[in-house]
Amino acid sequence: MSLPAPSSKGKRDRAGTRGRPVLTNEQVLSQVQSLLDTPADDLQHTLIKEMLTTVLRLKDTPLDTLDLKILNRTLRELRYAFTVFGEYRDRRKVSIFGSARTQPGDPDYRLATDFGRRIVEAGYMVITGAADGIMGAAQEGAGREQSFGVNIMLPFEQGANATIADDPKLVNFKYFFTRKLMFLKESQAVALFPGGFGTHDEGFEALTLVQTGKAPPQPIVFLHAPGSDYWHEWNRFVTGQLLARKLINEEDLSLFKIFDSAAAAVDEITAFYRVYHSIRFVDRLLVMRLKQRLSDEQLSRLNAEFADLLKEGAFEQRSAFPNEADEPEFLDLPRLVFRSHRRSAGRLRQLIDRINGFD
Repeated sequence: MSLPAPSSKGKRDRAGTRGRPVLTNEQVLSQVQSLLDTPADDLQHTLIKEMLTTVLRLKDTPLDTLDLKILNRTLRELRYAFTVFGEYRDRRKVSIFGSARTQPGDPDYRLATDFGRRIVEAGYMVITGAADGIMGAAQEGAGREQSFGVNIMLPFEQGANATIADDPKLVNFKYFFTRKLMFLKESQAVALFPGGFGTHDEGFEALTLVQTGKAPPQPIVFLHAPGSDYWHEWNRFVTGQLLARKLINEEDLSLFKIFDSAAAAVDEITAFYRVYHSIRFVDRLLVMRLKQRLSDEQLSRLNAEFADLLKEGAFEQRSAFPNEADEPEFLDLPRLVFRSHRRSAGRLRQLIDRINGFD
């Protein structure tokens, strides 16, 4: 289903919004009929039909105008952002967080620039909040072509930095929750530099989503300049309060690492994907896709060392399941398959580290 080209009137912002749509009733009915005529086994169009049904139900739902504005803006922002990122889905990306107030010449600024350059050299793209400070430094190092900006519209200190301003890969968001979704949905690693409330919010959000299994396993690295104790102080709070009070588990500390070297942080990220590729569930089985098959001895070691991850059965290797045909680009990868109890993301991370560490 294709929509008519939007009117050229009005000014488009980087969330893809532009005045009100200029579709006649006849055009709307034509588009709806085209959607209804699609085959029942077309999953994408089936999902669009479900969304359309939800929208129609709003007519009989007692909502305030503000509620409708939030729903409308959210759908517009996400549709546009998905379109922008869609062209680059085959590239791994790192979301980078840090203060917008960090000045050029600050050791953390130089570290962020170095990290941006090195991670791009390792084959990754970067996503930042598009502002100055740490975000501008990282994109300065990464370069415009390898950068995405997901900007939040604020009354102060959040204009786009010189590297990403006016780039097609810059998206402006009105709501933090849609912006956060894009940060974590589109990246395969997270890097945090010293920052304020927003940086800590994003850091704990990333840790929470990975810890609860709402986001796939991924490297989460905290960087500060040599000699700084910024993240060490944060870690002392985490271990001295959260861990000491048993509010988190010991293995949860495996979900992140602290570095004062851009090279070491980049090595941590790239090593995570040395053998491990990605993960998904097929029915009740956790399917871990690998870049190379494990030996019988290595598989035996995993069954001995990580039996606590198993709800039942054992770790096994196999080829792709028929249900995975929706990701044809990964069908040739070997699989490590097991019935997981899904209670410890920290132990799952340790399993991935063990697999990556095999000779």
